[in-house]
Amino acid sequence: MSFQQVSLSLAAGFLENCRLFFETLLFSIPLGLLISFCTMSKFKPLSFVFKIIVWCIRGTPLMLQLFVVFYVPGLVFGIPMRNRMLAALIAFVINYACYFSEIFRGGIESISKGQYEAGQVLGLTKRQIFTKIILLQVTKRIVPPMSNEIITLVKDTSLARVIAVGEILLAAERFAGKGVIWPLFFTGVYFLAFCGLLTLLFGYIEKKLSYFN
Repeated sequence: MSFQQVSLSLAAGFLENCRLFFETLLFSIPLGLLISFCTMSKFKPLSFVFKIIVWCIRGTPLMLQLFVVFYVPGLVFGIPMRNRMLAALIAFVINYACYFSEIFRGGIESISKGQYEAGQVLGLTKRQIFTKIILLQVTKRIVPPMSNEIITLVKDTSLARVIAVGEILLAAERFAGKGVIWPLFFTGVYFLAFCGLLTLLFGYIEKKLSYFN
């Protein structure tokens, strides 16, 4: 088995990790913001239901959630989940949306009521107050915790292998089963490089938002 063949297989697997990573971010960030509004709602039944959902998702392992999404539709409803990547994406989006929702909620609630009152004095609508005054300050405050969760997401994509999604670690494990060990260590290089780029990116974003200090 040549080095080139193994490298191509690992690269193809890592593309699956990247696909899962970017698609999870695409859907989980807006969903997380929506969930945060629901948990902060003054309509108690709505906020209670979503708080329970967030508690359940945050309190159970992502691996278990992957199994539930992939196997439960077939076992309970007789509709098997045939697309493994879709099942992984659904589980990841729900999981990270709940984590992001708590970050959003914390950021929004950290803004003093005086900011809202100042906007009302200026004659701004609630929507204008949120978009022009609150949102930018919230963004500044949530960048550090969001960056931690997003970097964790990079590594968590490897969990998709438990439902046989062809990501990089699954590819490396298959080579290990044939007695080729070094691909397992190469997976670390891929993840380190990706996380390093994200760390630099978020550092740059924090500097750009430093004008709020």
